[in-house]
Amino acid sequence: MQNLYESCYHLDKRCYQEYNLTEDILMEHASLGMAKYIQANFAPDSTLLIVAGVGNNGADGIVLARQLFGEYRVRLYLPFGVKSTMAKTQYQRIKQLGVTVVDTLIKSDIIVDALFGAGLSRGLDTPTQTLIQEINHLQGFKIACDTPTGISQDGTPLPLAFQADITITMGALKESLYADSAKEFVGEILCVDLGVARKLYELPTETYLLETKDIKLPSRIDQTTHKGSFGHLAVFSGNKEGASILSAMASLRFGVGLTTIVGEPSSQLPYSIMQDSKLPYNTTAIAFGMGFGTEYDNYRVQSILNSNIPIILDADIFYTPLIKDFLQQTQRAIVLTPHPKEFVSLWKILFDKEITVSFLQANRLKFVRQFCSHYPEVTLILKGANSIIAQDKRCYINPLGSSKLSKGGSGDVLSGLIGALLAQGYSSIDSAISASLALTLATQQYRGSSYAMLPTDVIKEIEKLEERDLYS
Repeated sequence: MQNLYESCYHLDKRCYQEYNLTEDILMEHASLGMAKYIQANFAPDSTLLIVAGVGNNGADGIVLARQLFGEYRVRLYLPFGVKSTMAKTQYQRIKQLGVTVVDTLIKSDIIVDALFGAGLSRGLDTPTQTLIQEINHLQGFKIACDTPTGISQDGTPLPLAFQADITITMGALKESLYADSAKEFVGEILCVDLGVARKLYELPTETYLLETKDIKLPSRIDQTTHKGSFGHLAVFSGNKEGASILSAMASLRFGVGLTTIVGEPSSQLPYSIMQDSKLPYNTTAIAFGMGFGTEYDNYRVQSILNSNIPIILDADIFYTPLIKDFLQQTQRAIVLTPHPKEFVSLWKILFDKEITVSFLQANRLKFVRQFCSHYPEVTLILKGANSIIAQDKRCYINPLGSSKLSKGGSGDVLSGLIGALLAQGYSSIDSAISASLALTLATQQYRGSSYAMLPTDVIKEIEKLEERDLYS
């Protein structure tokens, strides 16, 4: 996993104070990172349009123009002039070289947005919005310098943003680039250094970006085992039996030794799934809430509350005050997996405060951190395009989500995967991280049309994860 930061200003300041580096040196390396990417991916003599702003992000763009001038056909566009000291200094340098400064947008092979960088806190004015719309309509490969113009420090468009094919960010990764609302704009994300290695530039953090290699698959290595060696998951079934069946199927596919659906007898279950009317004596994890409805059988609910068995809670549970009873069980391993609408309901029940889904989505990390400050023992997954997994003060972002998962039943599969790992003895945070990664990696492997994937297709793809080299 990689470190994530809300802001990198304190890291830059450390370079000045501890390493005796200057703003000029950091700027040279920031632009050199972009230059190297362009040189590695585009033929010399390609046309390059750099749209630079008035401040230091614009100065990065001006430096890039100097570094690639003579090798590429560079055009520099300064729609609002230059204002910062560094921008003026860099502009004087490129004038000496004879870099072409144009007075309008020009169709080019490569287009670099260096208008505004990280930390934007005000909305874009009308001229800038118009300019961004015009740039977005240009043909050509689009590169954002540090952060796409228009993306705020919390990751929201203000109210629109540059649509990049790649964002080349400097020094360290920013939280804003991994907000759900930024996903349509950032494209691929590449981090380049500022003259020192990232391990020297970065400081400890409590927010992390998950990578493929962070998954811990429940691979079976020991040969002298039996079904009881891998746990027993009890999935409680309610009004919508299909949800519990999907969770149970996913759990079996992810290595649990036994799965039982607890509920009314059914003749529709796959042969590999057991059923019972009560909680089995040898249960090692419970999955509850998916497809259950809001009318609960008190006997069954009490059997769950009276145990301290690790539990995954999802879906309908977030619409009932019963959730409070579970969250009071501070010695129990608990994983919650709400999607945004469910989280809004959960927030209202717990804190008696109304929030909208749109407000939540614009402040996802903020609300996750507030929740965890009240319930530090609970592991929370706020589902989304970039799901957030959190426990106590630590947050992990899974950036591998896909719109293929925007279909009923995907969350039930995730619950089954988490339940399988809880049943096998994983901690709640490790269960949440590895299950979330498994879901998204399995989705990546699906080769059908983007709109066609079924939850059962994801379950099928889970069986192939061990074949991939996930840890390189």
